[in-house]
Amino acid sequence: MSQTKEVQFSDLDLSLWEASRDTIHQYAKLLGKIRAALTPKQKHWWNVSLRASAVGFTTTPIAIFDQNKSIELELNCVKHKIVISSSNGEKQCIDLEGQSIKKMYENVLSILADMKVQPKLDESLFSGEENLQYDRTRIESFWKSFAQIDLIFKEFKGGLRQETSPVQLWPHHFDLAFLWFSGNLVPDQDPNNEEYADEQMNFGFSTGDESINEPYFYITAYPLPELLPKIALPQGAYWETKAFNGAILKYKELTQSTNPRNTLINFLKAVQDAGSEFMLK
Repeated sequence: MSQTKEVQFSDLDLSLWEASRDTIHQYAKLLGKIRAALTPKQKHWWNVSLRASAVGFTTTPIAIFDQNKSIELELNCVKHKIVISSSNGEKQCIDLEGQSIKKMYENVLSILADMKVQPKLDESLFSGEENLQYDRTRIESFWKSFAQIDLIFKEFKGGLRQETSPVQLWPHHFDLAFLWFSGNLVPDQDPNNEEYADEQMNFGFSTGDESINEPYFYITAYPLPELLPKIALPQGAYWETKAFNGAILKYKELTQSTNPRNTLINFLKAVQDAGSEFMLK
């Protein structure tokens, strides 16, 4: 009889790898800007985000219509490379060594130019010339946990009947998240402006930021139902009210749990069940 192996989560103490986290954050921003420059706008800005692949973050295939081909850029956290490939069989790699964001920008844009792809980017966003830190061991540890979180998010959203967004990495904040939509329009908002008109909940994971300086899961709602912050949350979770309004489960609660997957699923389900009860009327 086969046994299911429990999901394991790595120690992501931000004090041990923050500099390396900031490095891949900068590289991810570059890939996100390239994707945004080469793809048509999608609702809720889904064209500027990245997706998880089996080994890192990817732009997904980008159509280059005038050349009848597609390209894809992937930040590989297992082999520690940025891989740039095309449907024509072209492929070039850049080793991740903590090179400055300016050097990475120049290398990536040079490879794209060789492939006759020239995205229009704001070069000033990638002007930093200082060498960066890149700890391969810490990045691999991060990726193992991040990949599991991505799969659990996808598992959970798969059980939701209403519309949901892709599970996606937002390069600007470096958080993994997806949206759930009630299907209702927010009163007094332009219905053609989906960003403000769609009633929604946002489920995400952050490696830590200025508001909470350690990895954490968050759930927010827009507009925030008055009674939502008053619901009972699973053990270890709490409601944040200072930096923003949202339900919080710190990542360390998973590492200390005997069943991390269930701990995360129960948190997502408890808040989503309550939110949908208040919204789906």
